[in-house]
Parts: sequence; C-alpha cells; structure tokens
Amino acid sequence: MEIKLKSPLDMHLHLREGEMLKTVAPLTSQHFSGAIIMPNLVPPVDNLDRLLAYREEILAATKGDAFEPFMTLFFRAYTRAELEAAMPHITAIKLYPAGITTNSEGGVKELADAEATMSLMEELGIPLLVHGETNGFVMDREREFLTVYEQIATKFPKLKIVMEHITTAHAVALLDKFENLHATVTAHHLIITLDDVAGGMLNPHLFCKPIAKRPEDRDALLNAALTAHPKLSLGTDSAPHPQHKKECCGCAAGVFTAPITLPLMADLFAKHDALDKLQAFVSDNAHRIYGVTPPEKIMTLRDEPMTIPEKYGDVVPMWAGQQLGWSVV
Repeated sequence: MEIKLKSPLDMHLHLREGEMLKTVAPLTSQHFSGAIIMPNLVPPVDNLDRLLAYREEILAATKGDAFEPFMTLFFRAYTRAELEAAMPHITAIKLYPAGITTNSEGGVKELADAEATMSLMEELGIPLLVHGETNGFVMDREREFLTVYEQIATKFPKLKIVMEHITTAHAVALLDKFENLHATVTAHHLIITLDDVAGGMLNPHLFCKPIAKRPEDRDALLNAALTAHPKLSLGTDSAPHPQHKKECCGCAAGVFTAPITLPLMADLFAKHDALDKLQAFVSDNAHRIYGVTPPEKIMTLRDEPMTIPEKYGDVVPMWAGQQLGWSVV
C-alpha cells in the first residue's frame, strides 16, 4: 500500500547552528516542504539581522531541497518599526516564559510586560507561538498555564495564538473554547506517556519538555490528530542534542524525530485506520492556520518496514534500532 502526502509541514522545529545544523537540517528538508524554525539559540534570534543570517545558514545546509524555513523571532519588547521591518521575513514570534526550557533565560518574566508587543502583533496580524508552561510541579505546568492562554485570547481576540506542543487533555478541550486559539502536537506525544520515559529504566532519548503525561492525555491528543482537528497541526519539536548531552547526568531535554516523523505518522495513522486524515494533520491544517505557501513536494510512503538508524551523526533518534511498518519511498 502507498500513500502520497502533498507538501508536508513541520510547524515546530529546532535546527541549532553550525555543525549540528548541517547534520540535521537535510533530514527535515528531504521529507518536508517547510518548517517553522525555533529562535531559542544562544544568543536568541531577536533581531532582523540575526534572523536573516540564520535563514541563509539554514538554506545552505538544506542543499537546494524544495524547502522553506518559516522564520520566527524570539519574543521581547519590539517597537512598531522593528515589527514592520521584520514582517516580510517572519511567520510568527515565539514567546518563552523565562527559564522554562532550553535557552529560554531571556524569556518573558511578567505577562504584563509583554502586552504592548502583543497589541502590536494583533494589529499587524503576526501570530504568537507560546511555550505554555509555568514553573510549578512538572506534571501540572501545562495545565496551570491554560489560564494564561485564556487571558491572552480574551484580551487580544484578533491575535492568532498557537499553543505549542500541547500534552494534556485539558489543552485539547481549550482549543474549542476560543476562536483565536490553535495548537501543535508532536509525534512523540501522540505515542508515549511518562511510563515510557521513566516507568522502567530511564530512557533519556524520550525525555523532553513538556514532559510526556498520562495515558488519558496521550489518548486525547491522539484522538484530535486522528480526526484531523481543524485547529491542530503537526509540530515535531524535534530537538537534536549530541549523544553525550543526552546520556549523562543532567540529561538535555529533547526528542529527535525529524528523519522518522513521516513513516512514524503513517504507521500510527494506519494502525488506527485513519490514513485519510493524515494529509490534513501534516499539511492542510497548517496551510490554513498560518497562511503559508510552501514549495510543492509530494512524499510517497509505503507499508514496507524500515529499521531506524542507531544514530544520525552524533544524534540518537527516538526508537533507535527499532522497526517501523512504513517507510519513505
């Protein structure tokens, strides 16, 4: 059996810089026609010169593939002039609460301090992407942040807000309560729970932020994806780290799924008899929500097994060495 996916998109991707970028960027650009690129580098991508230089570095690494990096700025207090100058070059702005995840130390400390920039974004039609977690107990951080989403959605009703990498049933339910709320979900949060990370021997290659949650949360996310909820898009949050940064004390957070995402999703949707919904989940919804026009690309997948490589460069992927039922032709 074969399926064809038109212009698949990854609406949440980490590419890093330097040699790591050169390793991982082609693993996305070979399969996807575009991706939203995260700006939490060191220093962050928070000005136009930095953004344009980073985009050129990405394009050089993708080696002529039909692939568009949809760039984002790291949220800070921006002037109208800065935003207007950036608009032709960005798809969105990404807000991180200060210190909540990798390289987010320069993020927002008080929501009130962010409102002036949000007001400008609403007026100019720039989407706001949010890493939605508090600093509370790790299993409750996303649920506690949902009230912040409600506040922003209510105060700025014309601001398009994307709840990034949602992990809870509560977040899925919130999608239907506000017209201007949307969400991304990762491949791994559709499959794993906290049990897979720490229920037996600790698996550092499944440790991520937000952390995987309970089975009922995973099931709610999966149901939304399998039914192609119109406000939900695939955003892998594929986050590469060198093997020694994962297999150590103080393990870095991030699951690397970029090169296996499409066969992983084909395998998952086929098992649930939902292959007819995969195109919307990995492409059509994102086209509509973000208003993007990526290069045309047709990816063919076949129900032939593939063995996931042990490593890509110095990065260990999710389920390294295991077999998937589908592969990219």
